[in-house]
Amino acid sequence: MPILPIDMGRYGSPEMRAIFDEEGKLQRLLDVEAALAWAHAEVGDLPKEAAETIGAMASVAHVRLDRVKAIEAAIRHDVMAVVQALAEVCGSSGAYVHVGATSNDITDSATALQLKDAIALIGYRLTDLEGVLMELAAANKRVLIIGRTHGQHAIPTTLGFKFVVWLREVARHIQRLAECTPRVVVGKMSGAVGTQAGLGPHALQVQQLTMKRLGLRPAEVSTQIVQRDRYAELICLFANVASSLDNFALEIRELQRPEIGELAEPFAAATQVGSSTMPQKQNPILCERVCGLAKILRSLTIPALENVPTWHERDITQSSAERFILPEACILLEYMLILLTRVLRGLHIDRERMRANVDVTGGRVMSESIMLALAQRGLGRQRAHSLIRDIALQSDRDGTAFRDALLAHPEVLRWLSPPEVEAALRPEDYLGTALEQVDAMLALTAAEREQRATPP
Repeated sequence: MPILPIDMGRYGSPEMRAIFDEEGKLQRLLDVEAALAWAHAEVGDLPKEAAETIGAMASVAHVRLDRVKAIEAAIRHDVMAVVQALAEVCGSSGAYVHVGATSNDITDSATALQLKDAIALIGYRLTDLEGVLMELAAANKRVLIIGRTHGQHAIPTTLGFKFVVWLREVARHIQRLAECTPRVVVGKMSGAVGTQAGLGPHALQVQQLTMKRLGLRPAEVSTQIVQRDRYAELICLFANVASSLDNFALEIRELQRPEIGELAEPFAAATQVGSSTMPQKQNPILCERVCGLAKILRSLTIPALENVPTWHERDITQSSAERFILPEACILLEYMLILLTRVLRGLHIDRERMRANVDVTGGRVMSESIMLALAQRGLGRQRAHSLIRDIALQSDRDGTAFRDALLAHPEVLRWLSPPEVEAALRPEDYLGTALEQVDAMLALTAAEREQRATPP
């Protein structure tokens, strides 16, 4: 009976779950055993006919999961259960299964196969998200939105600028994933404690051939296990990515508040129910789910880092934790990427509300612009700051328009003409280099995507 939400199918794509389900894991364990037998045959350590038989039978179509579980229940060793189940279906060739290997040669290499497929899927999802953000940034390059600091109105910016900031965060994660993958996705065939003593005189060649057959890089050196700093690096990266997604989703949630009303995640008005008791509700449930799952992903960094220490050349304190953290991290991160990409593809953008919110303080968000205009005319920056601060605060207390308060103040008019005051109050003219930065970041990202798509 399913217990966890992943098992229930609530979270995770079918493609990612298939990488980590019981049959997916078993098949990869069998793939490693088959590759090992093939490598031994290539160097003359065992008959090629035996290796061919092992390769043909190393499939979940022949080695049944229920049989493996039955053997494990009796002998209480998961890898040896796979070895025995494979040997059973190979007849006399079964005598050559698992020659010279230790359990972690098989499990760590199978884990590398899982991570290779999982990382490729996560990379695809990140690239998809990057593409959506590029489209949003280009389409909203000039759309005014109020910038906020400390939750308060600051100065105007554009929605496209907000999106390119997110875009480059995603681009950095894509780069980090590409950089760490060669360190993380490694297999090994090093035998007990890593000396390769049991693999015979061709041990180095057997490891090289086995990994080549599997499409993996061999660990440059290892003990009886692949060192867990590799997995810790990956999980910490995944937590970093999850925190970025959390950040983006949180911003959408904040801007979906009715009193702000600038952005909103998609809502299926014809069928979707927002609340069991309040019919009007349109809750940002997808973004909230992203934020909630980010907490789980960040929590996985602790056991991943705790798994780096081990007793001497090997103990099994890592394996019990990794049965949770590796599948969970991959499944949840990919699911979060799917969710947020779905939100952004269907994002509701209320441009009129954004423009209205720029003006909600009666023009006071243009205080910096006025202050700098006065300073440039010779009033002095500190005096200009003090003057505009006083006018802005009085305008807020009186409920008068900032423009009117400025035009009624003799010291302002001493330095600036009414048309110059009006010009300094136009938010669309106070965007600095925002538009140029949007163009530059879109061009940079397009170049990086083209480079990624070009084979080395």
